Amino acid sequence: MAKATIRDIEISSKRVLVRVDFNVPLDEETGVITDDSRIRATLPTIRYLTSRGARVILCSHLGRPKGKVVEKLRLATVAQRLSQILGQPVKVTKDCVGSEVERVAAGLKPGGVLLLENIRFHPEEEKNDAAFAQGLASLADLYVNDAFGTCHRAHASVVGITNYLPAVAGLLLEKEIKTLGSILENPAHPFAALLGGAKVGDKISMIENIISKVDYILVGGGMAATFLKAESYETGQSLVEGDKLKVAVGLLEKASRNGVCLLLPVDVVIAGEISPEAKGETVSIEDIPRDKRIVDIGPKTIRIFQKSLLKCKTVFWNGPMGIYETPQFAAGTKTLARVLANLDATIVIGGGSTAEVIIEMGLADKMSFVSTGGGASLDFLSGKALPGIEALPDRES
Repeated sequence: MAKATIRDIEISSKRVLVRVDFNVPLDEETGVITDDSRIRATLPTIRYLTSRGARVILCSHLGRPKGKVVEKLRLATVAQRLSQILGQPVKVTKDCVGSEVERVAAGLKPGGVLLLENIRFHPEEEKNDAAFAQGLASLADLYVNDAFGTCHRAHASVVGITNYLPAVAGLLLEKEIKTLGSILENPAHPFAALLGGAKVGDKISMIENIISKVDYILVGGGMAATFLKAESYETGQSLVEGDKLKVAVGLLEKASRNGVCLLLPVDVVIAGEISPEAKGETVSIEDIPRDKRIVDIGPKTIRIFQKSLLKCKTVFWNGPMGIYETPQFAAGTKTLARVLANLDATIVIGGGSTAEVIIEMGLADKMSFVSTGGGASLDFLSGKALPGIEALPDRES
């Protein structure tokens, strides 16, 4: 059921607390933002509110400070970038709760924007502490959740605060729900799930939920090693989730029963180490040596995957095909990214490292939708209830 959004409420002159996901990547040495796509993704919500005279108070986390103040994870840099993009000043506080923050929030003028300090500097945030949630709620008249990437977390600024303020979804959250919901409920066929990344365990629930809805499942990345091991292939030094081998066998059998074409690599690139100097070698999956590990899918596999993808009208992609960070092991990921960019189909990118790849390659505008939530998108497609979404009222109510 559709959730109530900012379009459904009166916002003029109201103080609106917006939970955003400004957890942007920073250069380790300079602290400079290397990708501002998460900031840009929430601009429609911010501009909708400011253009209607709302007084906008933004709150976000950045990194994993574990409940302590970490200077390099302060949000001043984010406020500066947001100010540049919006074309107006964005104030930033030195904390996210307390009397000084209340004073600044109360003095915000219609159309003004304020960014609170990193919400995870307080351990109470991740504990969903009621008093902390109440302190946040005291800053505003309304609450808006526009942070899909945190909706799978039952935190104070995501769930607890909805007990103390009228709450609705932002435009980005609405788009995430609609887009991911549509590929679950009514995808155009043929429909493929292109899955990679390190672990099968992260995607088991999602695969089980969509296996009756897809026509193809294409498995690459580190997780392919567990499937190959389940089919009794030697996988060398590759990461294999031993406790998931029976699950992998079950998924292969279930795909067969459902008439789903589940494709595993037929050749792979292997290497003895992961380093800028490492050299890869392409071998058949029958010839993987014990002292090497899988680092990418091979050229035959790329062609087979490409042939299947070219038939599709819907594709969901989550997870690189190899160790993308090492340039010589990025061919599978980059080639399939370009295939998808030129496909006449609905292409949904499932956030996380996959979104980073697409954005880094400059292909985001070639995709139908790039989700801002990695773990959240997987949980959503697994059919799990996301606490942040469940806490919001349905439009009809």
